[in-house]
Amino acid sequence: MKLYNYFRSSASFRVRIALELKGMAYEYVPVHLVKGEQRQPGYAAVSPALLVPTLQTDQGEHLGQSMAIIEYLDETHPEPPLLPRDALGRAKVRALAQMIACDIHPLNNLRVLKYLVGELKVQEEAKNDWYRHWVRGGLEAFERELSRLPASTYCFGETPTLADCCLVPQIFNGRRVNTSFDGLPRTMAAFDACMAHPAFQKAQPSSCPDNEA
Repeated sequence: MKLYNYFRSSASFRVRIALELKGMAYEYVPVHLVKGEQRQPGYAAVSPALLVPTLQTDQGEHLGQSMAIIEYLDETHPEPPLLPRDALGRAKVRALAQMIACDIHPLNNLRVLKYLVGELKVQEEAKNDWYRHWVRGGLEAFERELSRLPASTYCFGETPTLADCCLVPQIFNGRRVNTSFDGLPRTMAAFDACMAHPAFQKAQPSSCPDNEA
């Protein structure tokens, strides 16, 4: 398998976590978003949407969208599972994951931030205020959802799930613009548990071959 991705991309980070949790080997193919490599003609053949991540399967198929990729991996390599066995549990984990992937992340991805600065002429600090506002508000809602669930080591239960795959990258990127995570005890406890897990450590941006930090 090949994973076309960018080390700092939240969506790419999610997929790297899932691959590491499942112990799956893959070829890391960097696509530098800041340099615009996703818009090069060669990459259009891989991803018509010109987005990362893209997973190339062993059969040569190209899959886009991180959530779809992770569920594909979970269905084709079911151990360890990233979704609970029961329908209600799966729905709750998907809801947590989508609060980040659908409610928080789209407002703060690189395309949006570049449009704010380039087209709308938003100043750097105002752009960062935008980022912090939507991340903080989204995570406060996420915390309220966690508070309704039984106490657990991770977001849902005692093993990492799809929700954890989404949470960790969002915290990483939020830290880059000094987002406050105070008053989010369940959220940050799940994050800390994840970062003690070898799979999350291996998947983090500083471990990527194209890391510029």
